Amino acid sequence: METPSNKPYAINLAASLFALVLILALLYVAQGVLLPILFATLISISLFPLARLFENLRLGKAFSALLAVIIAIAVISAVLWFIVHQSIIIGRDASAITEKVLSVLEDGQVWLQEKFGIGKNQVLDKLKEQGNKTLENAGGVITATFGSIGNMLASAILVPLYSFFMLYYRDFFREFFFKAFKSTPQAKVDEVLNKIYTVVQSYLVGLITVMGIVAVLNTVGLMLMDIEYAWFFGTLASLLMLLPYIGIAIGSILPALFALATKDTAWYALGVVAWFQVVQFLEGNIITPNIVGSKVSINPLMAIIGILLGGMLFGLAGLILALPFIATLKVIFDAIPSMEAFGFLIGEPEKQHLKRNSTQELLMKWGIVRTPKTENKVKVDITINTAESNAAPQSELSYKEIHESEDIPYTEDPKEDEKQKPE
Repeated sequence: METPSNKPYAINLAASLFALVLILALLYVAQGVLLPILFATLISISLFPLARLFENLRLGKAFSALLAVIIAIAVISAVLWFIVHQSIIIGRDASAITEKVLSVLEDGQVWLQEKFGIGKNQVLDKLKEQGNKTLENAGGVITATFGSIGNMLASAILVPLYSFFMLYYRDFFREFFFKAFKSTPQAKVDEVLNKIYTVVQSYLVGLITVMGIVAVLNTVGLMLMDIEYAWFFGTLASLLMLLPYIGIAIGSILPALFALATKDTAWYALGVVAWFQVVQFLEGNIITPNIVGSKVSINPLMAIIGILLGGMLFGLAGLILALPFIATLKVIFDAIPSMEAFGFLIGEPEKQHLKRNSTQELLMKWGIVRTPKTENKVKVDITINTAESNAAPQSELSYKEIHESEDIPYTEDPKEDEKQKPE
């Protein structure tokens, strides 16, 4: 009997990997065009209920889309104005804060000299060395900064424009997908499009809601510790939740440094960091699961891998776009039979995968181990009391059901084997 050749599978695998590399390279090269489109897609999905509300008020489809985009611009502008305004106010006290920071650095130098014998001159030499390295790279940093500002200005113009057309032409784009996938049942295409919309909107609306709750919790904690500008620091840290898993942790650094510079003891800074970690724990384990729910079911491992890949491709924008993009991929993979396994891999594990005897159940599910035929065994104890001769004997009956344990080894049944043998 000849062994089947693995050559076709190897060729298909190599072709798939080569296609994946080409797609990633195309995404990286065309990111200047793709990023505004992707952000506009997310914004238009989040604004669709508002535009639909205006349409129900008979304001016209074009005017409804335009009005929804204008409201979004106003809200985002208000948030940015709040951050910039508070930053300017904090900057007015920069001299007092600088003096406090310098005194903290002096205390740190004294502590280093007492504990480790590192003199003040050594610390200054290290700082000068790092400063020289920074100046050497200053040209590249300035170029990258101005390039980022240019991209931000371009996005500030293109994203609202793209969002308007996506809202206004949404039925036109839907028919494009019907035409592009004629071989697929149109009801299936419509179902996938609706599911993508539901998943992405659930993520975006849930994220905004969670950000509001986290902003309040952060602010309350900072107010209880009597940290100035509590609303600014609490809101800024919640906005950094756009960076999944690390946003709140990064957002705790700035208020901790501010507390270290303005308070008499470092315990306030430690308290700020500790409180933000508590808020992050509540957000990850209680707030987000109950608000977003199971509509965006991505397991943490795949989410982290996707965030890292998004950061490698698109930088900061990739970190923000990673999770909704992975959620969209899961919906598409679940709809394609040949890609269903990858959709399963992205999703959350079920409870049966996390049980103590999950391996045995998995093997039984896929027919690798035969399901045992268990029968209930009943143990009966009968006790007859005949202590008094004149009295009728009394009997006490007790029983206990004994089930075969799930840990009992599975044995092969010879009768079953004979039944399964071909005649």
